[in-house]
Amino acid sequence: MYRRIIKPILFSLTIERAHHVALLLLRIIGLIPGGRWLLRKCYTVRHPALEREVFGVKFANPIGLAAGFDRNGEAYRELAALGFGFIEIGTVTPRPQAGNPRPRVFRLPKDRAIINRIGLSNRGLDKTICHLRRPHEGFIVGCNIGKNTVTPPENAAADYLRLFRNLYQYADYFTVNISCDNSCREGTTHTRTHILQILDPLFDFRRGQNQYRPIMLKVSPDMSDEVIDEISDILLETPLDGIVATNGTHHREGLHTSHMALDKIGSGRLSGAPLAQRAVEVVRRIHTRSGGNFPIIGVGGIMSPADAKAMLDAGADLLQLYTGYIYEGPGLVGEICRSLIADAEAAAAAKAAAEARAEEEARAAAQAAEAKAAAATASGAQAPEAGKAAPGTETAATAQTQAAAPAESVPNPSPETQNGPARPADNEPDTRKKQPAS
Repeated sequence: MYRRIIKPILFSLTIERAHHVALLLLRIIGLIPGGRWLLRKCYTVRHPALEREVFGVKFANPIGLAAGFDRNGEAYRELAALGFGFIEIGTVTPRPQAGNPRPRVFRLPKDRAIINRIGLSNRGLDKTICHLRRPHEGFIVGCNIGKNTVTPPENAAADYLRLFRNLYQYADYFTVNISCDNSCREGTTHTRTHILQILDPLFDFRRGQNQYRPIMLKVSPDMSDEVIDEISDILLETPLDGIVATNGTHHREGLHTSHMALDKIGSGRLSGAPLAQRAVEVVRRIHTRSGGNFPIIGVGGIMSPADAKAMLDAGADLLQLYTGYIYEGPGLVGEICRSLIADAEAAAAAKAAAEARAEEEARAAAQAAEAKAAAATASGAQAPEAGKAAPGTETAATAQTQAAAPAESVPNPSPETQNGPARPADNEPDTRKKQPAS
């Protein structure tokens, strides 16, 4: 339904207007009694194989909605009812900011991609808190935080700490977005020293709280491998809980959209299918560098269940959708979930078959060992009999020996014998011949 009817209507509008209409419709559905229940009934897939526990938080499934879709937390409860395991709102800044002039978001249908230079447009901390005060039991809400564009880099830590402190009781986890706004390129702010200047005050504040809130760090695909390695090392040396990889890219290589169209669009971050390969590379590099011991949320170019599997195989623990959700619609979450269930069931069946095969082989080996032991026992029992004569042989040999004995070896007759033949024993037959009388 989405791809045949709703998507053509939404794609006939500018992307920001379509986005506004979608959020408005979701909020209206949320106001209708039973509206969110109906959404859950239609879109939510539940199965034990989907459940995850990552950085101490339990997720109903590993598929989340990336930051940028619900920047102010206006419709996160309705979005969660569409089957997501978690929703990340934001990026939130301390003060409201309008972002860059419009148009600032562009579709690239030939590439199944989007270019945006929104510039972290949002309504600010206070408005976000008003929205997050609504209950959200049963699903996870993360909060992506960033500094205001006008805040100089040397004062960035104060912006992050203000957001972290005021949103702490409302969010289940935090993502620190160290990327600059979407219209600029990665600068020199992604140094180890600068990152720790932002993170250390957050760690200090968290130590004094009764509840623990995981802190994730979001990285860009345009960072060099050396910077990615440095950030991975921060995981090993600080209380940082994990990495969100990745944001959009400024690169334009390999696109099907014409150069003329790209020049007309101008600057901005590219997200969608063209980002998939680099996002997977970054996730795999972080996973390898950190020894696979820290959580990674993989985001970037996930347009299908196959893309989701590739990201998980690279080392991601959780996934986030954004551009793929816009192009494929709400059914994509269920497609990925059902694919993960099928993979889990196939793996369980293969494991059970392997265990049954191993058990059968072990049983056959045990039976072979028993048969071999029985044969060895029988062979050992026959060995002592080898030196004995066959039945009847001993009697014949004895008779031959007696026949060959010399006459003088016969003893002298006893007096009884001289007086006449001895009386045979009662149990012996009298085989002697009778002698005639003289």
